[in-house]
Amino acid sequence: MIDYKKKIAEIIAEDEALNMTPEEILEWIEIPGDTKMGDYAFPCFRLAKTLRKAPPLIAQDVAARIEGAGIFEKVQPVNAYVNMFLDKKEYAQTLTEDVLTQGKDYGRSEVGQHRPVIVEYSSPNIAKPFHIGHIRSTVIGNAIYKLYDEIGYDVIRINHLGDYGTQFGKMIVAYRKWGSEEELEKDPIKALLGYYTRFHREAENDPSLDDEAREAFVKLENGEEEEVRLWKRFRELSLQEFNRVYDMLGITFDSYAGESFYSDKMPAVIEELKEKKLLVESRGAQIVDLEPYGMTPAIITKSDGSSLYATRDIAAAIYRKEHYNFDKCIYVVASQQNLHFKQWKKVLELMGKEWQKDCIHIPFGLVSLEGGATLSTRKGNVVFLEDVLNEAVQKTAEIMKEKNPQGIDVDEVAKEVGIGAVIFQELSNNRIKDYVFNWDKVLNFDGETGPYVQYTHARACSVLRNATEEEMARIRKGDFDAKYITSDSAYNLIKLIYRVPEIILDAADKYEPSILTRHLVDVAQSFNKFYHDEHILVDNEDEKVAKLALVESARIVIANCLNLLGIKAPERM
Repeated sequence: MIDYKKKIAEIIAEDEALNMTPEEILEWIEIPGDTKMGDYAFPCFRLAKTLRKAPPLIAQDVAARIEGAGIFEKVQPVNAYVNMFLDKKEYAQTLTEDVLTQGKDYGRSEVGQHRPVIVEYSSPNIAKPFHIGHIRSTVIGNAIYKLYDEIGYDVIRINHLGDYGTQFGKMIVAYRKWGSEEELEKDPIKALLGYYTRFHREAENDPSLDDEAREAFVKLENGEEEEVRLWKRFRELSLQEFNRVYDMLGITFDSYAGESFYSDKMPAVIEELKEKKLLVESRGAQIVDLEPYGMTPAIITKSDGSSLYATRDIAAAIYRKEHYNFDKCIYVVASQQNLHFKQWKKVLELMGKEWQKDCIHIPFGLVSLEGGATLSTRKGNVVFLEDVLNEAVQKTAEIMKEKNPQGIDVDEVAKEVGIGAVIFQELSNNRIKDYVFNWDKVLNFDGETGPYVQYTHARACSVLRNATEEEMARIRKGDFDAKYITSDSAYNLIKLIYRVPEIILDAADKYEPSILTRHLVDVAQSFNKFYHDEHILVDNEDEKVAKLALVESARIVIANCLNLLGIKAPERM
């Protein structure tokens, strides 16, 4: 694939009067917001001082020197800019042939050189509901995994389950007082949620329950048989429930090593902290004093000797570095945990672990429900993610049946579109922003939504079903003339398709799937404009094949991008 920006930088750098390297010029080249101003632009403001000439005159000189280069259709100096218009036919031919040749691999690169990257995401708490609030970490993390895999890293997907801590002492106490195996078998998570919320209600009037819970957790950490048995039971039942949701989302993990996995690795961490004289006693607890760094202390062990999140996260990071030797360890965790991440990373730094800089926290904002309702497990105010996904599928099926589709497996497509709609809604928002979940917006087939993009893919498939075998064979061989796909609507679509590999790199570099999501909407809108503006299935065979080649290129790119977001691309809707 031709890197046009790089090629232009090399052409301009041949002008010795500028005394600039191609790399320096590359940094300056822009893509004009208005297509009437060209495909690329080179600003000359900063050259005025070194060349001792007015920027518009420099622009005229540069334009005159490069206009003969074969890749340009036209070069224009406009004030202080050199505006460059590429040869549309060559550009269209090269792009479509690249996409058709590479197919599913269009957009892939080897930037990562197979270096190991860990992405930790989802990480729900055992014995608690997998609710709508968990969707953010789950689908943002899955998209980041897919983006890093696409650019050539070896990615390890870790679901760091919240399967340890004082809350398990609370759950054990609550189950013993009010629970039954029959209730657990019938509806595990809702039963456990009931016990947990009841514990907090009762503890408001009877603080001794909190003491019982702390004692139960200490026994669990010490390996007491009955506490361990109950904990394993809660964990097993919870994973069964979680996996049903992961199956709906099409998400899998390489490791479910949660907090409990590191329980036997914490003593070595505590010992190292002691050896390096980092531990200080404070009211019976062991802490690392972070006040000199503008932070509250990192508590390593509580006064009863039990561990905390920080201890387990330090142990986990050390284990992962030793076990995987990661290039990056990416943590997709809500922004409420910003201080927590700063604290344990600072502790690692004080321990002399220089690689702590490669542990990267990717924060995100919160999702809330319409009407201002907030999610609280303690109060039992939750919306189960599985219920949301099932409702999305049901609502999509109702919409589709109203449209009376023919020859479509409504149930299967409704599942792909309904679940895809929920994922797309998540990933279309800038991850750091809070947002309100809204059904009408999620399931809109006409807005900037998942169903709109999926419908665009299905529309492209519908057009291609009208092609003959001979025509598709010509397309696969690159036997078409791109002069038929140089109209404004076709060319704008081609330019957006060309930018996809660059967009994928940018989204991965910034850990921001919404960059890809927004570009995908632009591609879909541009395709639909091309579809409406152009008559594709024309009588002229050569023109028809060229336009079908562009349709197939757009279809490939839309399918590839949807896949990177963790969304299916239906062929019929």
